[in-house]
Amino acid sequence: MVRASMLSVIILMHAIIGLPYNVMGLSMGYYMMSCPAAEQIVTNTVNNALRADPTLAAGLIRMLFHDCFIEGCDASILLDSTKDNTAEKDSPANLSLRGYEIIDDAKKKIEATCPGVVSCADIIAMAARDAVFSANGPYYQIPKGRFDGKRSKIEDTRNLPSPFLNASQLIQTFGQRGFTPQDVVALSGAHTLGVARCSSFKARLTTPDSSMDSSFVNTLTKTCSAGDDAEQPFDATRNNFDNAYFNALQRKSGVLFSDQTLSNTPATRNIVNGYAFNQAKFFFDFQMAMQKMSNLDVKLASQGEVRKNCRILN
Repeated sequence: MVRASMLSVIILMHAIIGLPYNVMGLSMGYYMMSCPAAEQIVTNTVNNALRADPTLAAGLIRMLFHDCFIEGCDASILLDSTKDNTAEKDSPANLSLRGYEIIDDAKKKIEATCPGVVSCADIIAMAARDAVFSANGPYYQIPKGRFDGKRSKIEDTRNLPSPFLNASQLIQTFGQRGFTPQDVVALSGAHTLGVARCSSFKARLTTPDSSMDSSFVNTLTKTCSAGDDAEQPFDATRNNFDNAYFNALQRKSGVLFSDQTLSNTPATRNIVNGYAFNQAKFFFDFQMAMQKMSNLDVKLASQGEVRKNCRILN
């Protein structure tokens, strides 16, 4: 009841301040007539899956980012490889992605209700939003009307930001897609959920790194003793969306180099400190940045299709 009341207040606030919902041909009421049950089906599917396995929330958020940052938010991440093409999902950068079955389940249920109407790209965007809220994070509205892309190639994943980038490189990489330094820090806050594998941070353990707390070095070293696939939570509340990630950065306990660099660099340090002090500020900026991410280079009708099966082209 409390969460439902909070959601109503948030939606009302969004309407008052006029967040940029109608972008690039998208609209909040896109499925109002053609498939009014679509959003509820996605929400119910995500909530049921996360009750069974809360760790999948991080996977759904990461899936949105890995989809949108390549060819735009067009569900290219969902396409399976064929004998003639190796798709994005089989890139080493994407092999650890999780949550595909949730998208498939939601799509199957929607197709049974209103076939050929709701795109896989919209389902990914809605699922990421619902994952954030399910993990006690902020709720944000997103417009719908994305179409599914027809291209998915492994070579395109070279454009994904590496966990080894410093803050300046992150700002430059994200800046090319229209994101501000504040957006970069806010989006990095999604690491309040989930884990990193040893292979993505073990290089930090081989040479002295003054940006890391010595006891945390020992923690990471112990984690990596179990092998490259061993997992280390980004913060102490891996399944709860909060600002603990930024508190960890202040303690020099960022897991990835690209995490800790945000606290070490003047251009982003004050933003990190602000979010560590004020969770509400982080939540607000995060939802704004996620709205921007969800609208990145969307495909319209002339550029895509509505797949019947998210894994293959029509």
